[in-house]
Amino acid sequence: MIRKRLILFTGCAMTALGGCATTHEAGPRPLDVARLPAVGIVSERFLSYNVEMLELTGGRFWKPYASTNSAKTDLYEDRPPIDLTNPRLRALARALGPAYVRYSGTWANGTFFADSETAPATVPKGYDAVLTRRQWRQAVEFARDSDAQIVTSMPTSPGARDADGNWTPQAAERLFAYTQSIGGTIAASEFANEPNLIGGTKPPANYDAGRYRGDFARFHEWLRKRSPGTLILAPGAFELGKGSTFPSFIKKLPTADVAPTAAHRPDAVSFHFYGALSQRCNGLKDIDPQSDTWLSTIDTAIADTAALRDAISPDAPLWLTETADAACGGNPQAKTFADSFRFVDQLARAARQGVQVVMHNTLAASDYALLDEHDFAPRPNYWAAYLWRRTMGTTVLDGGSIVRGDGLRIYAHCQRGRSGGVTVLAINPDRANARTLHIAGRAEVFSLTQPEGRPGSAALNGVVLELGQASGAKDIFPRMEALLRRGGVTVPASSISFITIPDAANPSCMVKG
Repeated sequence: MIRKRLILFTGCAMTALGGCATTHEAGPRPLDVARLPAVGIVSERFLSYNVEMLELTGGRFWKPYASTNSAKTDLYEDRPPIDLTNPRLRALARALGPAYVRYSGTWANGTFFADSETAPATVPKGYDAVLTRRQWRQAVEFARDSDAQIVTSMPTSPGARDADGNWTPQAAERLFAYTQSIGGTIAASEFANEPNLIGGTKPPANYDAGRYRGDFARFHEWLRKRSPGTLILAPGAFELGKGSTFPSFIKKLPTADVAPTAAHRPDAVSFHFYGALSQRCNGLKDIDPQSDTWLSTIDTAIADTAALRDAISPDAPLWLTETADAACGGNPQAKTFADSFRFVDQLARAARQGVQVVMHNTLAASDYALLDEHDFAPRPNYWAAYLWRRTMGTTVLDGGSIVRGDGLRIYAHCQRGRSGGVTVLAINPDRANARTLHIAGRAEVFSLTQPEGRPGSAALNGVVLELGQASGAKDIFPRMEALLRRGGVTVPASSISFITIPDAANPSCMVKG
């Protein structure tokens, strides 16, 4: 019996390498879904997220643009600790599992773990905030219930240093000891949050890259002995997209200068990436969220981090441990469907370029959050993440050039949970014109679009996605109905489509044994 091969017609000219050229050719040319080669493997926890340390303790964080709780001239607003026991929040996080949850951020550099149920009357000298046992216990329980493993970073402010200004592990030891005592595990840790923005680590006077490397060496040696199973991530440097610059008052060290030496190599080479500073931090204002220029801003950061990895820890994977559209809480568009083009394209291009973990900032705080911070209502990026988790497997496939001649962006992974299946991610940034993929065989189509006049919502195949009002957490999710197609798939204008081809029989996607 001859097995029919599923063919995905991309409507683009083919290069000698089998990819799409950027010029049109009469008639569609096939992309053979059954023969797409595997080019990489990402972590099963590839799509992950941040819960800022400041969310655990409460404090002043980036004020959402629509907020009226504080003066318009203030970048920040006060917020209570996040309620990690909330059933809706836990259900929404659980739907993204397995994942990593990173409890860190700039404020973590100055957070004191009290090792008591309640906070002391005053914040200890040398720190800015206090994390209690109760708050950290909720964080550990939240991670366990959400099928998430914990990633964090250590305090580096003056309170965590000796009289000579050298970092000491006493504060970190208290956190690790308590975590272990309640049955928790810290899966991975960076030393400091964004050490290349050296002021944010709250260092002593005349602190430089050489002293930072000495502190990192002390951290590395301590953690290797204290918790051998905890992965060490470094350097965790902050990177901005092309066309964006840091304000002159921010002292920035070259990333290579804060990278570990070979004697203290990390288990994974980590970095943070934002395409720009947000408008609240006087960043870029005229961004076309669907343009190739904006969507490709991460490529340089990945290439630079890969080169750094090859120099300091050649076999280590790349982890993007913090990212969103813009630093400083995100731009106004971050909570709208417009940002879903960046979000999904960035996930796909990062996976294709060898990044094994991507942690979105944040789960539920400020404008760049996946969820509204007040009622935990899902934003468009949450629904994109939800569909990614349902359809995109860990094996990354090579579908040729990313951009077709007609502007359609194509990525492919093995289909999650379906042996031999393939998922094609088709992103159509054209605001006026639909595109067509010709497919021989059965396809299931999940197309996300913006409902008319509702930029803060997403629709699946034309049906607006909203949580239900059922009392049970498992019953709040809408049904994700696919469109079944044969012969051709219409990719609507301004849409993101996850197209599963369950009968592709791709050998790279066959589950062995």
